[in-house]
Amino acid sequence: MAIPMREETAENGDRPLRTGWTTGATATAAAMAAAYQVLADRTLERVHLSLPKNREADLDVHDCRLITPSVCAEAGLIKDAGDDPDATHGARVWVRLTLTEAPGVVFRAGAGVGTVTRAGLALAIGEPAINPVPRRMIGEHLARVATELGHTGGFDVTVGVDDGEAIAQRTMNARLGILGGLSILGTTGIVRPFSCAAYIASIHQSIDVARANGRAHVAACTGSTSENAIQTHYGLPDMALIEMGDFAGAVLKYLRRNPLPQLSLVGGFGKFSKLATGRLDLHSRRGGVDFDFLAELCADGGATLQAAVRASNTSLEALSHAGEAGIDLDRRVAERAWEVAAGYLPPSSALEVWVIDKPGRLLARAGRLDVSLADLARG
Repeated sequence: MAIPMREETAENGDRPLRTGWTTGATATAAAMAAAYQVLADRTLERVHLSLPKNREADLDVHDCRLITPSVCAEAGLIKDAGDDPDATHGARVWVRLTLTEAPGVVFRAGAGVGTVTRAGLALAIGEPAINPVPRRMIGEHLARVATELGHTGGFDVTVGVDDGEAIAQRTMNARLGILGGLSILGTTGIVRPFSCAAYIASIHQSIDVARANGRAHVAACTGSTSENAIQTHYGLPDMALIEMGDFAGAVLKYLRRNPLPQLSLVGGFGKFSKLATGRLDLHSRRGGVDFDFLAELCADGGATLQAAVRASNTSLEALSHAGEAGIDLDRRVAERAWEVAAGYLPPSSALEVWVIDKPGRLLARAGRLDVSLADLARG
């Protein structure tokens, strides 16, 4: 039995977090509304969807109009991401649907939807960036409408997002080789608040694109400062840079299953002190810096130093105390972080860890790469 989804069980203050709908589910609903408009001259206010994993959804239609009677219609919905901080929340996702005599569905990128320009994604170069699951959902729902209303032909489906090209600048699309706008995404149709599923999927896609384009060496970085540091050192192209953010686990676990020859992990002292303890989510919401752990690394500096490290307000203060005592805490953190990360990678993958300061200068480095392969990355 299908289960309607709207509320998530996770708490946000005194109320549950709202789930939302992916761009794929939103586009599917728009396609259905346009289909009823053009085939039956029916203007729907709400569309009922069957989602993957035996779930259902009811989405409100924002606008719908007949462009050419019995030929073409357009419908739009306002993307509702629930309580997730999704870049596309509030954007109008629209579909212009044209009936065709030939059966099947042809997809096109409208304004605000990107086009694939690099290998390594689930779509061929030149295809509109409408991912496989949304394509399947749209196709299945249109087939049901066609059967219900007696349409024996097919559909030409143009998907667009108002202001999508501008919104895409806040995503990884350009680095992935998706140009001109957003991707129509989703595997379940549901956006779960703060699950970061889309971000993690982008990390995986970035690795796939690098591999498909012959990169032997990728650098997973916590931010733009670390990206600039490693890119300057190795001359890496943008496609070899993985925007890891706080998700070290997303990188390491994916590369364990899909290895590459060489990986650089680059980040600040505070975040990598967390990785050094074995934590794979480096965000502050998962916990702060473990000053007891840092103090243990400074055991040979004496009890006074350890007490100062434990009493530190920030990781950089702890690092400063250690430095004044002649203890290279940055190197020790780098080495421990390397040990943790190396435990997730196959022996065939070379690994190095860079710990940098706020301006992007190298503080410590652990591990090593194959210089000959690293040089290839410059090509």
